Amino acid sequence: MRRLSRLCVVLTLLAIAGCSGGPSSPTTGSPCDGKVDGQVTITAWYHGSTTSAADVTGAEMAKQVDEFNKSQTSVTVNLVGQAEADYGTTVKAASASGGLPDLLDFDGPNLYNYAWSKDLVPLDSCINPQVRADLTTPNVDQGTYAGKLYGVGYYEGSMGMFARRSVLEKNGIRIPTGPKDAWTADEFTAALQKLQTAGFAHPLDLKMNYGIGEWYTFGFSPVIQSAGADLIDRSTYQTATGTLNSDAAVKALTTVQSWFKAGYVDPNDDDAAFVTGRTPISWVGPWVYLAYSKKVGDDLALVPLPDFGHGMKTGNGGWMWGITKEAKDPDAVAAYINWMLSPERALQWPDSGGQGSPVKSVAGQSKLYGPGGALNLITQCLDGGYTVTRPQTPAYPTITSQFANAFKAITDGADVKQTLTSAASAIDRDIEDNDGYPVPQS
Repeated sequence: MRRLSRLCVVLTLLAIAGCSGGPSSPTTGSPCDGKVDGQVTITAWYHGSTTSAADVTGAEMAKQVDEFNKSQTSVTVNLVGQAEADYGTTVKAASASGGLPDLLDFDGPNLYNYAWSKDLVPLDSCINPQVRADLTTPNVDQGTYAGKLYGVGYYEGSMGMFARRSVLEKNGIRIPTGPKDAWTADEFTAALQKLQTAGFAHPLDLKMNYGIGEWYTFGFSPVIQSAGADLIDRSTYQTATGTLNSDAAVKALTTVQSWFKAGYVDPNDDDAAFVTGRTPISWVGPWVYLAYSKKVGDDLALVPLPDFGHGMKTGNGGWMWGITKEAKDPDAVAAYINWMLSPERALQWPDSGGQGSPVKSVAGQSKLYGPGGALNLITQCLDGGYTVTRPQTPAYPTITSQFANAFKAITDGADVKQTLTSAASAIDRDIEDNDGYPVPQS
């Protein structure tokens, strides 16, 4: 490990000197020229606390920044935590006032609107070719807009369902072994009915306590995608009508609505439905793994989301780093990004915070995500093509807002077809109001 650490420091210094920060002869207009201009201090924003142990990701980020700053003397990263609840508003205000940091942390699907608004600069000349080649396919997909790479995820996320193995076995409910073996929607509904009959008043936790927001889109758009529908027609990205409100989407979300009508879903107001044993199934991502495994131990199983007719689907992505238009020295920012994505650093995410590796080279080494690991299902989904990247369009803020509100209304009993049609129409109006979101000229 000491030898590897020394090697990483050497590689970092080479990157800063211009050997791996980007091409030595960048194309015209490229933000990186391959060298850091003297000693530079850059500011990086993080969407949460960097000092609270409760924020596992923030604590890990702060640790890595400290290690980077100590590993060399050319670049100093000043990591600043921002209140997560107001983060989007903070970024928007900073963009308008010229107050963006050098390095911006953002939820992946927001990239397309930020890039369209020219708040971010392309990273193609800034990312070391070896690092670029090692990025997972979902990481590259999420970070790409109009053929250019604008962001890189510092971890790779997806989701499934955690279950108490003993409860399923006791009630004669089969346990899926992988994405190809997922429960059908009908089979899953029957399992919920059986568990309710067995004494679990509300056997399913959907993390509804997370509230209306990105979770509703990330967590439940795979339902309609598994049914053969989607949030928008991706062939043109010009309309959601006919796709979001298609018969397939209506049928799938009518099934979900039936779970609420039958009382299968725990409101989970205390965020403890699964750990207290009220519900034996929790539809959520691996960020809860550490807490769940501490409480449930070896009885914890991770199974895929249900198949609604066109194969099991799940989400991918996570938070990303991007270089902003305000960056005083993009090469200095790139030096940190390249360092952070080295195999040694990337491995810290799946082994510490319950999130997957952003690079391919270490996925198999992770004790959690590698072969036989408790979260290997996530790796199977990411590597096997079972994940769906959220729509790569600047219209995404409207798409996610409309779908999240529609999903909540549907779970509250609203007419499914009418609700989805209204959401699709609102998305179409936003696209029309922005002239179809044409790709901006450099």
